[in-house]
Amino acid sequence: MPTNLFGDEEIELLHHARARKVAGKTEGVFATPTVEDFQTAAVEALPLTFEGIPGDRHGGFTRKSGGREPWYPRGTEMCNERQISILSSEELRLIARRMDIPELKAEWIGGNILVSGIASLSLVPPRTRLVFEGGVVIRVDGDNAPCRFAGSAIDEKYPQRDGLDLLFPKVARKLRGLVGYVEIPGTIRAGETVTAHIPEQWIYVPE
Repeated sequence: MPTNLFGDEEIELLHHARARKVAGKTEGVFATPTVEDFQTAAVEALPLTFEGIPGDRHGGFTRKSGGREPWYPRGTEMCNERQISILSSEELRLIARRMDIPELKAEWIGGNILVSGIASLSLVPPRTRLVFEGGVVIRVDGDNAPCRFAGSAIDEKYPQRDGLDLLFPKVARKLRGLVGYVEIPGTIRAGETVTAHIPEQWIYVPE
């Protein structure tokens, strides 16, 4: 129904969704062995600071812009909202089926946190807070667009197949998980409950 929000202007609130909480489970945590690595490896515990994962290639308060930010000259220093990669075990299985491969592991495509039980994780909206049982909070910036670079890592695991590097970006769109930054630091361990605090949402359609 029309709502008078700004003086005499009326803005119709279409496709409104209330705030909600969705609980899931932390299936695994992963970190890069060195700052140069893209693929990650399973760890017992994932320590996080306000800069992200200590010693990780995606850590830091700032980062350099790249192909994902065509509105800035490449290499522009900007806020680092991509400290952490969060993946869904259900979505990885779906991608694997679409690619006709036996499995797709979170480590292969640089995942830091693997969760289950949160339906359509990659569609969780920005500003969502992922609250972990141990106290860590990660603020979601948005979904992570699949790219050929990650596809190449999958391609290496299945040398008997051709073209997996190009197939991955085609079939993994809106299934590649989320990126976010540390809002409250601490340590995350596999087995922890994680609750997505999803904010109230509207679709903004100005006339």
